[in-house]
Amino acid sequence: MLEVENLAVSYGSIAALRGMSLRVDAGEIVALIGSNGAGKSTLIKALAGLVVPREGDVRLHGVSLKGRAAHERARAGIAVVPENRRLFGAMTVLDNLLLGAYARSVWGRAADCATDLAQVFHLFPRLRERERQLARTMSGGEQQMLAIGRALMSRPQVILMDEPSIGLAPKIVHDIFEVIRALREQGRTILLVEQNAAASLRIADRAYVLELGRVIIEGPAAAVWNMESVRNLYLGGVQE
Repeated sequence: MLEVENLAVSYGSIAALRGMSLRVDAGEIVALIGSNGAGKSTLIKALAGLVVPREGDVRLHGVSLKGRAAHERARAGIAVVPENRRLFGAMTVLDNLLLGAYARSVWGRAADCATDLAQVFHLFPRLRERERQLARTMSGGEQQMLAIGRALMSRPQVILMDEPSIGLAPKIVHDIFEVIRALREQGRTILLVEQNAAASLRIADRAYVLELGRVIIEGPAAAVWNMESVRNLYLGGVQE
């Protein structure tokens, strides 16, 4: 589904990604974990077309996205649930959701929006209750639901989630991860970038561990979970 090959990104003289390669297969959750500064959010920006790599390529269904702008990648099927949600706070819940379908509606598929909206409301009943409420007045957990719902409205091929649990209470974090698990059961394809390594590894199919812009460990999530080095660095030595 999504392939990243030898991707390199720099901010001035600082290398954020160094020859990074990974893949996300159709219908799976791939977790990307690492400490602050490891390059996780930079990778999301590079995949979404928000930063231009120095080297490497990104392919969706085998088709190179090199040189394609962010809006072109969105239309190609890449949706982002950004860190800190980045909603349109002065707009209603409903309008934020409809904006997620904008690229489809301008191409003459507006009639499909009602079906997708019903599916989002089924997944997040609270959003239906608050569809006329301004996004900025919602709780952090509700805003995260809205950010995920907005991404789903674009009918994405792959969803890039950047720190979906950040700033949320433990109960809400649990609920968000259950939603992510449910999306995988629906056949969705997800690249999950998270500092909450324990939660992400529990629901992921495969995982990559980043350090200083490079992949240092990769494999099935269960195998990565059981690595002592990963537990000590990212899971506080937790044992289960």
